[in-house]
Amino acid sequence: MPQNPAERRVVVTGPPRRARRVSGYYRPRTEIDEQTTLGHTYVRSLMRTQLRAALAVFAVLGLLVGPLPLLFAAMPDARGLEWAVLGFGLYAPLVLLARWYVRRAERNERDFVRLVEDR
Repeated sequence: MPQNPAERRVVVTGPPRRARRVSGYYRPRTEIDEQTTLGHTYVRSLMRTQLRAALAVFAVLGLLVGPLPLLFAAMPDARGLEWAVLGFGLYAPLVLLARWYVRRAERNERDFVRLVEDR
């Protein structure tokens, strides 16, 4: 045991050095969490892209389904045709449209996460 108290060993602990960030550097995720103007801009950009995809789907849906009442009114004696168009002819395009929208929305979210997490 050392005689001099100044020679006593002390163990110092603290956070690992690699966990510290350079001051002044903010990740986009921090901007979003702190609700800054830049974070608001990031979220708005995601919302705009999702809205753009939804409006595109709505427009195609309107063009696909909108003229059907006019078509059915023009041919009042074709009841079998109405059921065939509504039951079979419209089902496949609606499924494809829904599938496209889901894939587009997931891609938009993936791109947003990649942007926010700096990957």
